[in-house]
Formats: sequence, C-alpha cells, structure tokens
Amino acid sequence: MSNKVEQSSVFDSDKKLTFVILCLLTVVLLYIKKAFIESETAAFEFLQDRPEGMILRAISALQFFSIPFVYLWKFTVIGFVVWVGCFTFGYRITFTQCWSVALVAEFVFIVPEMLKIGWFLFIQTDPNLPEIRAFYPLSLMNFFNYLAVPYRYHYVLKSVSLFEAAYIWCLVQGVKHFSMKAHKQSSATWWIVTTSYVLIFLLWLIFYIIVYK
Repeated sequence: MSNKVEQSSVFDSDKKLTFVILCLLTVVLLYIKKAFIESETAAFEFLQDRPEGMILRAISALQFFSIPFVYLWKFTVIGFVVWVGCFTFGYRITFTQCWSVALVAEFVFIVPEMLKIGWFLFIQTDPNLPEIRAFYPLSLMNFFNYLAVPYRYHYVLKSVSLFEAAYIWCLVQGVKHFSMKAHKQSSATWWIVTTSYVLIFLLWLIFYIIVYK
C-alpha cells in the first residue's frame, strides 16, 4: 500500500514533462503581465516610439528566452544545497531527487504571479511601473508604503512571504517523501531544509542588502 502512495506522489512525476509545463505556465503569465499590465502604464506608452522603448522590448524578449535557463540554474543550485543537507544528516537521497523536489516546489510561485495579474487587471486597474514592481501578494512589503522604503529593501520585503513559507514546506515534504522511499525516518527533514535552504536563503538576503548600491 505504501509503495502505491509513493509512486503516486507528485515528486515522482516525469521531470521533463513537469519542467516543460512549468516553463509554459511562466511564459504565459509573463506575457499576460507585460502585454496587459506593464505595457498599459504611462511610462511604457511614453517610451513606445523612442529608442529606450526598443531597448525595453529587447530586454522583455530576452526574459522569455531565458526562462528555462534560469530555472535550470535555480533548481541545480537549490537541489545541490538540499542534497548537501541530506548528506550531512546521513540521508541517502540523490541529487536528482533533490532536483525534482526543487522543480515541483517551484509551482508554489506560480500562484502569487496569478494573484498579481488578477489584482492589476481587475482591482487596481491603473497602476504605475513602481507599483507593479513593488507589489507581491502576502509578503512583508504589504505592511509598508513602498515609496517610504529604500529600494534596496524592496526585494527582501517581497521575498519574505507566505508563499516562501509554502515553498519551504514543499521542500520538506519532498525530502520526507524520498527519505521514506529510502526507508529512512523522516523526523529530521525540517532540520535538513532549515540548515540548508533556509540558511542559504537568509544569508543571500543579508548579502543582497549589504552589496546593493
């Protein structure tokens, strides 16, 4: 019975197909955000026929093409970090399995992008670019006026959110799933993720604040 449960887990899904679906979802959401929200702001309309507007369109095009490469890099780094945590605690979970965990957990961040699009399409329908870039659902940024917060803290305040907590929970569930497949007790999975991914995540935010200019 337990084997059937393990095989039906989302963490055992086909990695190639899951990766393609994630990339396609990201491309669609990015297109909607740029075509129906960002391009409708006064700033984009002002720059539309100027050389600066051509540069912005070129950068936007590069964003679409870079999506799979950014994801590959992100999952490789996070998968490695989690794998090191598993190895440190004596868990025989492979790097490939940790990579799969990072891949599946990434779907959590699709939700805030959908909420952001819905917010600016149906609620706050006339935003400016700074408002769009400063907005992140259910994050610490919602407790501050973005105009009163130095820009160096925007990324940090947006990163600390309920969705980041959900992402961490998914990492824990993935490690727990593969630890059970390896016939290992799952009692240390929270410690594994906390001392690997969460620690690196917090150090990265501190580093970002220090080096930002």
